[in-house]
Amino acid sequence: MRRIHLLSPRLANQIAAGEVVERPASVVKELLENSLDADADRLEVDVEAGGVKQIKIRDNGHGIPQDDLALSLSRHATSKISALEDLEAVGTLGFRGEALASISSVARLTLTSNVEGQESGWQVFAEGRDMETVQKPAPHPVGTTVEVRDLFFNTPARRKFLRTEKTEFSHLEEVIRRLALSRYDVGFTLRHNQRVIHQLRPAKTQAEKERRVASIFGAKFIENAVAVDVEASGLRLWGWVGLPTFSRAQADLQYFYVNGRTVKDKLVAHAVRQAYRDVLYGGRHPVFVLFLELDPAQVDVNVHPTKHEVRFRDGRMVHNFLYSTLNRVLAAVRPEDQLPPVAQSKSATISGIDAGEFSGQGRMVLQQPSSGASSFASSSLSAGGSASPARQSYSFSAERKPESMPVREQLNAYRNLHEPVEASSDPVIGQTAGDDEDIPPLGFAVAQLKGIYILSENQHGLVLVDMHAAHERITYERMKTAWHEQGITTQPLLVPDSLAVSTREADAAEEHDEQIRRLGFVLERMGPETLVVRQIPALLRGADVEKLVRDVIADFTTHGSSDRIEAHINELLATMACHGSVRANRRLTVPEMNALLRDMEHTERSGQCNHGRPTWTQLSLDELDKLFLRGR
Repeated sequence: MRRIHLLSPRLANQIAAGEVVERPASVVKELLENSLDADADRLEVDVEAGGVKQIKIRDNGHGIPQDDLALSLSRHATSKISALEDLEAVGTLGFRGEALASISSVARLTLTSNVEGQESGWQVFAEGRDMETVQKPAPHPVGTTVEVRDLFFNTPARRKFLRTEKTEFSHLEEVIRRLALSRYDVGFTLRHNQRVIHQLRPAKTQAEKERRVASIFGAKFIENAVAVDVEASGLRLWGWVGLPTFSRAQADLQYFYVNGRTVKDKLVAHAVRQAYRDVLYGGRHPVFVLFLELDPAQVDVNVHPTKHEVRFRDGRMVHNFLYSTLNRVLAAVRPEDQLPPVAQSKSATISGIDAGEFSGQGRMVLQQPSSGASSFASSSLSAGGSASPARQSYSFSAERKPESMPVREQLNAYRNLHEPVEASSDPVIGQTAGDDEDIPPLGFAVAQLKGIYILSENQHGLVLVDMHAAHERITYERMKTAWHEQGITTQPLLVPDSLAVSTREADAAEEHDEQIRRLGFVLERMGPETLVVRQIPALLRGADVEKLVRDVIADFTTHGSSDRIEAHINELLATMACHGSVRANRRLTVPEMNALLRDMEHTERSGQCNHGRPTWTQLSLDELDKLFLRGR
């Protein structure tokens, strides 16, 4: 029988290094976090061979005193916490006191530092043998330089798991990106094999911050993102979220920070996924850079050695705050928010008719407008107006607004738009807006193409609208509004359903009974592992009650809340809206098309249909000129 004995300091540190130091990127992360905790505002990172051969990090922080240099390489030695109370409210990126000791146990580490008021800098060296250090004077300005060479030189089993130089550097560069996005007040320089890869200056203004984001993510992200800054109940969420149409096939552009620390949290991921659920095309992933700020005492960062995971004291409150904030932000996006400023849509070089290149060409009058469509100001029909004697206009403007109609009645009111009507084979031609008119974001309709698309002219050029997708979203949003105003109507079951559940599920159902009743379910516990369903939401009759109840209970157990009922009802309303919306080959008059455009401009989430597909797109004059080689 083997006796219990203490591990040597070297072996203990190498075991810890297995958790903290996975690859060169892990080394860079730990060292840069130490520099940021030392209040550095300028960081320089030089690496060779993807970081395996050498990593050198220099900062201008407050430095380490001579007496603390050797101690800094000891395990569990830190200046950031000293008592349990400090651990419960950590305000720094590092706090475990393991990074330098772990790194020095698997690499050759040289640490040089100087502090204000010290006569000269000092240097300490360790290379993973018996954890003995060598200390000597060394010239150095105030700040710290850490050089790590020959990573895993003494643990060949770990070294053979490293990937190619390119792969290792891509992971290392990702660490720089994440930290550069978390600290806009800090300048970052990254060099690989003596070549400058990133040189980011400190950003103070909003424009400078957006430029940094664009330099990391690309200009397209900022062009297709919405700024967020909301504060409530001691929580603040700020940053940028991408428009639903600017999504990715992978979840590779999702950056979330809690008090400046990048984290990957299931609760956060679930809240974001819920917010995008109604507007994202199937299988796509949203993009975002978001920062959550809250009292450090309300979040536990001592969950994992890599500090990538956190645990919120009140996860339910955080989840609801994230979901409600992002849901409102995405719902508030209107077409005008997705259009560039008018001045930016024009070419810097004048070409075409304005430049006199086609001086013989004038405006062509395609069709003499009728008196009924002589002015677009009268195209959006007023109360009681109609587009033609044959059918009612698109716009709801009678005494009773659609938002206040019951869902079924509203659906019937919309059916007139996809009833077959006799239509002329000639295209519907509208009148272009004058230069001096106040043109709305989606412009004025000029024609309908193949009974599917609306062609509209706005200040930027041509707008193409999928009329069925647009009408579907408008109908869907109005139905949701009507449903929320009426509330959930419950329906008693003639024969109550008995469910066999686990004791944990039964306990959760009892604990959250009040919230579950607000969702339209009435559950009664009949035994340690038995639940009886007595009432369900009326709109969900015919649904799989057992699966729905289990999912709702699971949501409350995991997230403290559930939106399963709303999700199922929304799916039903979306199907009704799809069937109740205007169909392809339905010929619309110009007033009807304009009314549809105006409703799009005032409807939440009108940029996507119920299935996440785009409802409209813009073609600028520059893009149209390129198609026809104008000005070349």
